[in-house]
Amino acid sequence: MGWLWAIIVGLVLGLIAKAILPGKQALPLWLTIICGMGGSVLGNALATWIGVNDTKGFDWTRHVLQLVGAIVLVAIGDALWAMMKGRDKASVEA
Repeated sequence: MGWLWAIIVGLVLGLIAKAILPGKQALPLWLTIICGMGGSVLGNALATWIGVNDTKGFDWTRHVLQLVGAIVLVAIGDALWAMMKGRDKASVEA
């Protein structure tokens, strides 16, 4: 059941990150989910490092850090995806 929640959280965070980033991203859905999952892990690690991973009530700081991590990873993933797709087109045309 843990993997299912990780995929759901990754999907939600990835889609929110894509909505926040300006412009249109060409990132496929499966890669958006992976970036969202990575952002969740990155945000949790950072929350643990600064000592706000386990608080009473709703963990706003941890969730914001997860979203920021997802935004960063979606932006990097989209740039890498665009580079790979651009290189594939150039190699096919040559």
